[in-house]
Amino acid sequence: MTATPSSSAATPFLLRGEHITLDALLKATGLVGSGGHAKLLITSGDVLVDGSPETRRGRKLRGGEWVSVQDRSFLIQAETPQPG
Repeated sequence: MTATPSSSAATPFLLRGEHITLDALLKATGLVGSGGHAKLLITSGDVLVDGSPETRRGRKLRGGEWVSVQDRSFLIQAETPQPG
């Protein structure tokens, strides 16, 4: 099993809802410029979710999970509800 990156090494990614799909995350972070490029990167096995290769484009990511692609890592952070 691959170790998770330290929180200082991962770039935080704040969710705006309950989840984001893996391909949408790659586009939102600027790692890919199109859905087709995201599909190729994911199906190649080069994208890790919590240290394991993930080949499903539609994988739903939630707070606390991390995604690693090449030399970049992203920590998914859930939006905290505002009191009141």
